[in-house]
Amino acid sequence: MRTKWYSGFQPLRLLLVLLALIVTLPAHAGLATAPGSQLEVSLLTYGPGKVYWERFGHDAILLRDRVSGQAVTFNYGVFDFSQKHFLLNFIRGHMRYSMDANPAAADIAGYVEAGRWIEQQHLALSPAQRVKLRDFLLWNLQPAHRHYAYEYFTDNCSTRVRDALNLATDGAIAAQLSQHPSSLTFRSQTDRLLAPNPALMLLADLALGPYADQPLNTWQATFIPMDLMNSLENVQVTDASGHSHPLLSNQSRLYTGRLPPPPTQAPQLAWPLGLVGLVLAGLILLLSRSSRPILERSGHWLAALYVVLAGLAGTLMLLLWTLTAHQAAWGNENLLLFNPLQWLLLPALLKRPNRPSRYRPFARYLAMLLATVAILALLARLFEWLPQQNLPWVLLALPVTLSLAWILRKPAN
Repeated sequence: MRTKWYSGFQPLRLLLVLLALIVTLPAHAGLATAPGSQLEVSLLTYGPGKVYWERFGHDAILLRDRVSGQAVTFNYGVFDFSQKHFLLNFIRGHMRYSMDANPAAADIAGYVEAGRWIEQQHLALSPAQRVKLRDFLLWNLQPAHRHYAYEYFTDNCSTRVRDALNLATDGAIAAQLSQHPSSLTFRSQTDRLLAPNPALMLLADLALGPYADQPLNTWQATFIPMDLMNSLENVQVTDASGHSHPLLSNQSRLYTGRLPPPPTQAPQLAWPLGLVGLVLAGLILLLSRSSRPILERSGHWLAALYVVLAGLAGTLMLLLWTLTAHQAAWGNENLLLFNPLQWLLLPALLKRPNRPSRYRPFARYLAMLLATVAILALLARLFEWLPQQNLPWVLLALPVTLSLAWILRKPAN
């Protein structure tokens, strides 16, 4: 969903496409000047790809002139890795993306080569609506207008295509889709589509705050191209005579694809992460209670490793909240479970367990405080006092945090 199947765009190629659209032979009006009665409009939806930025799918608007045969796809969500400060801007959440246009045959062939399924939906727009859409896309394609500030959930390749179609239908799509609630959330869709990449899915889920769990309507849920494709099947539009009819005239699968489809539901993370938390806590307690010094120290080292990783996760979440424009990461309640304060436990955990330490009383009370906060986080989730759906991370952190409080509960001999 984030990008096209290739990264970057070529200004010279884009200029050539524009010239091909505008400069035509007198005998053939061409796509840029064809009357609406000659134009065909389709929505092309491409299934998820292999690379992580392709996991959300992609879509494009296909315009075809029946007389000249000229067919062009208009795509949004195009980025360029070689763009100046691209990585820094990506981290800060200031991502600048663009749209482009390609000869339809070449564009479709690229997705076929990548093994991604392709669905074509012919749209039953009036001639005036086709012209309105064509003129908007050509205007949007101009260098002064084709760049935009990208946002994962509200301003991406799919929402831009959706908004262009909504403009052409005089707001009919938004009016109808906004009336129906969706069972999906930004989080559930992210987890589902990133499931083939478990590590990335877990990192994304951990980094998403309560914004990702807000209730959505069907209009908002179309930030996923495949959901836009499915939602349009129920949309009605009005023709010039005032009669209502389905937006879609027909639909066909151009290519079935070679890649396995993503799961239909988001993975259930609560019990797997809860089991990991219990196993880790059990190891810490078992090793720390051993009579053999090397095993006892190993328990403390394992606890220290967890503290390092938890503090790092908390620091990154805090930075995403305070120093970036990634709104979906703001106010992350996982900071109650993983936060930089846990690093303050390291001196007590790394010191020999039976060595006296003036620092140990502070670490003991801090560990008790962190355990209490983790318990409150569990209660907040069970009683829905807070909006974020983070029960899996609560179940992971709580037993480990309790084990830390247990092994630090007594002063050193």
